[in-house]
Amino acid sequence: MSSAPAVSRLLMGNWKMNGSLTENKQLIEQIVQALKEQPTKHQIVFCAPFVYLPQLQSLLAHSPIQWGAQNASAYKQGAYTGEVSAAMLSDFGCQWVIVGHSERRTLFHESSQETASKVEQVVACGMRPVLCIGETQAQYDAGQTKQVLKKQLAPVLALGAKALKGLVVAYEPVWAIGSGRSATPEYAQQIHQFIHAQLQQAGCQQVPLLYGGSVNGDNATALFAQPNVHGALIGGASLKANEFLRIVAA
Repeated sequence: MSSAPAVSRLLMGNWKMNGSLTENKQLIEQIVQALKEQPTKHQIVFCAPFVYLPQLQSLLAHSPIQWGAQNASAYKQGAYTGEVSAAMLSDFGCQWVIVGHSERRTLFHESSQETASKVEQVVACGMRPVLCIGETQAQYDAGQTKQVLKKQLAPVLALGAKALKGLVVAYEPVWAIGSGRSATPEYAQQIHQFIHAQLQQAGCQQVPLLYGGSVNGDNATALFAQPNVHGALIGGASLKANEFLRIVAA
């Protein structure tokens, strides 16, 4: 049984630490123009580095495409030099925030508890958190995927269903991110079904589940054919207009 309507997909581009004012403008204008000529029913979101969010806000002002941030502070406000709070993002219209990406967990040693605090801040400020979870190659090889995902979800689900309004969960197997190696559609469905069951047990209904990890125009159709894959968190392909539009077409 699918956990969310399959009428449309949520396609979220994560630019990571890439872009420039010139490159961003060219990319967005090309995608906006293409979607004017051939509209889509899918919800499209681009998540950019903090410094480019005002540019995205301007470029997408008259477009159905939305924009979001790649992170937010676990703290509400205060002496946290270099941090950007959820309230600051909300202050000028940000609607989406990625939290708990594997690169934040591994490179910057963010815990699942810290990620839960970020989810709480994002929701409190009226935005939608996109919670990333996923196992490493070693954990996958050891057959620990479900245990890892359950552990990553636990602090977030402990906040309670009422505190998780607008939650989106993105399953990103770490071994597939940027590797060119994507999970098979059948494996993605199996894991998404497991995540759906965890969410249901916690009282979180109708939570969209995205797949991330080397999503491209070649594998998107098969991935989206799975009943519990409601969209994608797209990395490298979101920086290439033609490739991203192939995914939209899928």
